[in-house]
Amino acid sequence: MKLIPLADRVVVKLVEAEEKTKAGIILTAAAQEKPQVAEVVAVGPGGLVDGKEVKMTVKAGDKVITSRYAGTEVKCDGVEYNIVRQSDILAIVEY
Repeated sequence: MKLIPLADRVVVKLVEAEEKTKAGIILTAAAQEKPQVAEVVAVGPGGLVDGKEVKMTVKAGDKVITSRYAGTEVKCDGVEYNIVRQSDILAIVEY
């Protein structure tokens, strides 16, 4: 199955949370922070959304930071994704 987002929606896959701190302490699942860094999997076409023209600025493969609790979680072929509006993406991460 393939997810194809509509309008200004973006499908992202969350990057796994760190299981160890920098000091080497192993964190339990409850202590791990919800990850905000995600990889863009698919991007909608943009266009007219709520009466305003939206141009998509992210592309598949980009690493991005999203709002902490934004979007809708979906599971496809056993993989968890999050579908967010482009406006819920706060930044593109460059290494």
